Amino acid sequence: MAVAWTNDMTSSTRFWDKTARKYAASPIKDEDAYQKTLARTLEHLGPKDNVLELGCGTGSTALIMDGNVRSYLATDFAPGMIRIADEKLEAEKTRGKLHDGLRFLTADVFSESVEVPEGYDAILGFNFLHLVENPEDLLARVHGLLKPGGLFISKTVCLADKAWLFVPLIKAMQLVGKAPFVRVYSFASVEDMISRTGFDIIETGTYPEPRSRFIVARKA
Repeated sequence: MAVAWTNDMTSSTRFWDKTARKYAASPIKDEDAYQKTLARTLEHLGPKDNVLELGCGTGSTALIMDGNVRSYLATDFAPGMIRIADEKLEAEKTRGKLHDGLRFLTADVFSESVEVPEGYDAILGFNFLHLVENPEDLLARVHGLLKPGGLFISKTVCLADKAWLFVPLIKAMQLVGKAPFVRVYSFASVEDMISRTGFDIIETGTYPEPRSRFIVARKA
């Protein structure tokens, strides 16, 4: 899940807070694609890495990933999402799974609370960038939070080839509060935007086909 990081978060926060319980109860739409995304991401992470996840939603990915790295800070600006993530974390601890390196935090990428003196080895954002209203500013901030050579690993829904269908529908749903902000990308446009922010793209994939672009980008 991803959230729309804006200068005025009020409407987006309300949308995701209202959606949180329903979102948490929804099954993964494509389990094979999700597992492929996790597997490819883990290939780039190591046990000494400090990781930040943006738009973590209700924490499902964080709970899987954190045991593979040194520390994992999972953030979302919607308090409702983080409340559910914390509930999941407490339930796992009750069952004996400690998750010592994992922490959930209500915050956005511009918050001082996500800063660490040494920088992050990797920053993750899955199903995220297409919901961001100021992506260039966000990517510049991500670049600044990473160590030299650190990785930004993302997966972005790209709807450009079906914009004629999706855009009018999304706008109609937004008018009645049933959809958040959505930006329309092609594979080329999202890759170009990431590259222009000072990253070298080292891996791409499409999980699931045909519209979710997985990108691993190294801080140049």
